[in-house]
Amino acid sequence: MTDRILSGLILLVAITQFLPILGVLGVDKLNTAYGVSITDPNLEILMRHRAVMFGLLGTFIAYSAFRPDLQILGFIAAAISIGSFFWLAWSIDNYNPAIGKLIIGDIVATVGLVAAVILYFFKNLA
Repeated sequence: MTDRILSGLILLVAITQFLPILGVLGVDKLNTAYGVSITDPNLEILMRHRAVMFGLLGTFIAYSAFRPDLQILGFIAAAISIGSFFWLAWSIDNYNPAIGKLIIGDIVATVGLVAAVILYFFKNLA
């Protein structure tokens, strides 16, 4: 039962990191997700590539949900991703409501991540 709860928590975190992959479908998805207007083709390339990278990150975190030997690496990857987004939002400030929604999503992911880490360590201490 503990393994299923742990996997579920990790999958919750994985979903939040995977969702930006929708941006690969085009600039309209990016504009909607981030509340911005991407008109520069160079920025579109960078943002769509970012979407692919998040897809890879989310996929790895999801994979780690079923591979206990990779879970610590998954925790670290998720923590760096979420933590860096929090730091950037806090340091730059004055973000739009769409970014505010992403922050709320990352707060949910953080709660799931912290719970997963605690459960992982208690499970492995027993």
